[in-house]
Amino acid sequence: MAKKTLGHVKLEWACPRCATRNPGPQKFCNGCGGPQPAEVQFTQAPEEKLLTDPAEIALAKAGPDIHCPFCAARNAGTAKFCGACGGKLEGGQVRRAGQIVGALRTGPASPVRCPSCGTENPGTAQRCGNCGAALTAEAAQKVEASAKAAAPAPPACRSRALLLGLGALILIGCLIVGLFLMRGGGTQTASAVVQDVYWSRSVAVETLGLVEAEDWYENIPGGAQLGDCRNEYRGTSDQPVANSVEVCGTPYTVDTGGGYGEVVQDCVYEVYDDWCEYLVEDWQVVDTLSASGYDLNPYWPSASLAGGQRQGQAEEQFTVVFATDDGRYEYQAQDADEFSMFAIGSTWEIEVDGSGNLTSISPAP
Repeated sequence: MAKKTLGHVKLEWACPRCATRNPGPQKFCNGCGGPQPAEVQFTQAPEEKLLTDPAEIALAKAGPDIHCPFCAARNAGTAKFCGACGGKLEGGQVRRAGQIVGALRTGPASPVRCPSCGTENPGTAQRCGNCGAALTAEAAQKVEASAKAAAPAPPACRSRALLLGLGALILIGCLIVGLFLMRGGGTQTASAVVQDVYWSRSVAVETLGLVEAEDWYENIPGGAQLGDCRNEYRGTSDQPVANSVEVCGTPYTVDTGGGYGEVVQDCVYEVYDDWCEYLVEDWQVVDTLSASGYDLNPYWPSASLAGGQRQGQAEEQFTVVFATDDGRYEYQAQDADEFSMFAIGSTWEIEVDGSGNLTSISPAP
């Protein structure tokens, strides 16, 4: 599966001192002036818009920030020396990156109510337009929680019906498992007598003729008469190929470690190809010769072939019926030699599993 980058967005971080929401790349809090902590957790902004400024896009692509090993100052991922103390950044702490922070938020953000004066502000605002107080992450979360709480609950009768239906399914499942366990409690040995035997043999008669077939165009044999072709789905590819259609999932945002997020989609390419009908000369069955009997003397049916015919696939089946005190059991012998051992009236020792299947057969001692 291929990853397709759609662009980059700016993330947010919440100040651990005053809970003020701040733009991801910002080094100091807008509320209290405190520095962005090294272990900061970046989150999605209420609304995400792809960056268009080339300079900011370059910063977003720079990778995770690096903290100076001497003064702990935060530096861009492309920096070689600390912007605060001038020390080499080699060996500095690299921000964590690569975490999925959520599906891309393309819709309008829910309004946020100021925790200080109660004024309703746009969801993207970080400070109250009335009193200037910080609109904290907790305030936004309360709005989302209130919206979920206000959603209509399902009728009580529907909930009860769902519970009763679930209970019935569980009960049925338990009964099925119980019956299975009761029947599958190991194998049993029984004395059995051969009550009946039956055999059947068949031989196909084939002749050359035009046969209708279908396949991918590239697999059609040479000399075949090509018929109608249609474009059909054949498979998927991680990379674009000829006659393919790109199919992508929901865009989502991945933390790049520098206060920005990369917006990506997981994509595959559905490949289509020509599926064709054709006519080709091949052997086909025109008759089947059969023989059968209730004895231990199987034979093949005689085949009288006309010109242009040949003998095709041959099949045989040998059935032995055992009688026990608990009922009758059928056994399919592997070949004529094994079948000849089961004389009617002979006694055998058989093993039967909990499902009623023969698992072992041996002559009675």
